[in-house]
Amino acid sequence: MPKHVDSANRATSAARPDSAASSPAGAPGSAPDGTPEVAPEPSTSNPSAPAAIAASAPLRGVAAARAIAADIKLGHSVFALPFGLFGAFIAAVVPGGPLAPGDGGHWVRFGAQLALVVVAMIAARTAAMIANRLVDHAIDARNPRTAGRALPAGRVRAGTMGLALLASVGATLAAAGGFWLIDGNTWPLGLTVPVLAWLLLYGYLKRVTWLCHFWLGASLGMSPLLAAVAVNPAALSQPALWLLGGAVLCWVAGFDVIYALQDVEVDRREGLSSLPASWGEARALHASGVLHVAAAGLFVAVYLFSPAGRLDRIYVGAVAVAAVVLLVEHVAVRRLGTRGLPVTFGLLNGVVSILVGGAGIADLLLG
Repeated sequence: MPKHVDSANRATSAARPDSAASSPAGAPGSAPDGTPEVAPEPSTSNPSAPAAIAASAPLRGVAAARAIAADIKLGHSVFALPFGLFGAFIAAVVPGGPLAPGDGGHWVRFGAQLALVVVAMIAARTAAMIANRLVDHAIDARNPRTAGRALPAGRVRAGTMGLALLASVGATLAAAGGFWLIDGNTWPLGLTVPVLAWLLLYGYLKRVTWLCHFWLGASLGMSPLLAAVAVNPAALSQPALWLLGGAVLCWVAGFDVIYALQDVEVDRREGLSSLPASWGEARALHASGVLHVAAAGLFVAVYLFSPAGRLDRIYVGAVAVAAVVLLVEHVAVRRLGTRGLPVTFGLLNGVVSILVGGAGIADLLLG
C-alpha cells in the first residue's frame, strides 16, 4: 500500500486492538449487497457492557424482528434497487414491454410488476444477509467490530434468525410467483432458487478465494437483468441490459476491494480471502482502480446502446458525476487510508447508485 495509506492505517490501528475486523459479507468487511457497515462503538463507561449484552434474555417477536432488521441494515436495500428498477424500465419500453411505444402504456400492469420487483429484491437481499450472519457468527463473536451484532451478542437466537431466513426465502418465492399470476411469466419463479443459491453461497466462497469480490459484484450485477426478465423476457436481447449488469459488477467489486483494505490482518488471521490479503494492499488498490475505470466505461456503453436512443443528457450527466465520485473514493483512500471508510464509502456509493439508476429511469420516461 502507498506510504500515505499505510501511515493513516497505522494511526487507525493504534486506536483499535485489532486494527480492523472482518464483516461476513462483501469482501470480508462489507455486506452481501456491497454496502459497507459501521462498526459498533465500544463502551468506554462500562467495560462489562458486552458481557451484559450477551447475558440479557434473547429478544422475541417484533422486538427480535426489529433487531434483525437493524443488524442486516434493512434500509441499505436501496443500494441495489435503483439499478434493478432501471433494468425494469428498460424492459418496459422495448417491444413487448408494458410501456412500449404505440402500445398505449399499461401503467397499472407495470406498477404491479415494479412492486413485485421491489419486494423480491428486498426479500432476497434480506435472506442473503441473514444467511451470512448465521454462517459467520463464530467469526463475528471473535471480532471486536462485529461482536455487538445481534447473534454473537446473544440478543437474537440462531433459531430465530433461521426462521427469519425461511420467511425471507418464502417472500422471495411469493413475489416471483406473483409474475406468474399477473402475467403468466414463469421465468422469475424458475430462477428464484438458483439465484438464492448464488447469493447464499457467498458466505462460504469468501473462505477459499479472492474471487469473492467478483461474486459479490455479480450478485448485484444480475439485478437489472432479473428485473428485466420479470417484466419482459424478450428484453434480454437488449445489449444495454448486459452492459448495465457488467458495469454494476465492476463497480461493486471495485469498491468492495477498497473496503477490504482495512481488514487485511483479520482476513489473514481468520483465513478469509480478499484481494488485499492475497495480493497485497498496493496491488489491490490498483486492481480496484482498473475495475472502476471499466465500470465507468460500461456505464457509457449503456448510453451508446440504449434502446431507441432513449438515454440522453440526464443520464450522461449522471454518469459523469458518478465517475467523479469514484475518483473521489480513490483519492480519499490514498490520502486518508481507511479512516471513516464505512460512512464515507456507504454515502458515496449510494450516490452512484441513486444518481445513475434514477437518471436512466428519468431519461427513459422523457425519451
